[in-house]
Amino acid sequence: MLADFIGLLEGLTASPWFLPLVFVIALADAVFPLVPSETAVIVGGVAAGFGQGNVWTVILAAALGAIAGDSLAYQLGQRTGDFLRRRSPDRALRRFGWAQRALKNRAGLFIVTARFIPGGRTAVTFASGVTRLRLSRFTGFVVLAGFVWASYATLLGFVFGRRFQEDHTQAFLFAFGSALVLVAIAELIRWLLSRRQGAPSDDIQSSHSINVG
Repeated sequence: MLADFIGLLEGLTASPWFLPLVFVIALADAVFPLVPSETAVIVGGVAAGFGQGNVWTVILAAALGAIAGDSLAYQLGQRTGDFLRRRSPDRALRRFGWAQRALKNRAGLFIVTARFIPGGRTAVTFASGVTRLRLSRFTGFVVLAGFVWASYATLLGFVFGRRFQEDHTQAFLFAFGSALVLVAIAELIRWLLSRRQGAPSDDIQSSHSINVG
């Protein structure tokens, strides 16, 4: 199925609809993490490496889609958090207190590194809304994360596209394999940080609001 998806994208790289499609896929991936946004961006980078597009416009479309998607996840999280606090404030605090502490201390690190972890992006951006991470802080971090992620995925595809100009498939496989290695490194960093911080605790002081400054 992934091969069919890649083939479809490759067939659209010369179309004026390709960049809007990259934007939509990157946006949708924030809420539905099964959407292969990184695959679409890498395909765009490979095509640019073959001279079938502009690398900078692929980066821009992917980054803007990612930022819009993260903002949507934040809004959904905020609405969910408000609903849960109205129904059971103490229970909501117990459930999300660990996220409040983590984001208060390392919001930027979590938001940027989660961008490279499958499903992690959705969890962290959603939790940022639930815990009411200040919108100005959140926006700054997701803009940074969006452009870093879009640049790395596009440029991976671009570099291997130029390297293997006779073989689209080989270029994509090398780029995608490199991306998986980077994801594994990011996941290792996240795991080490979670061990250092310690497991979430249930003995949180009672309060009726969760608000991360």
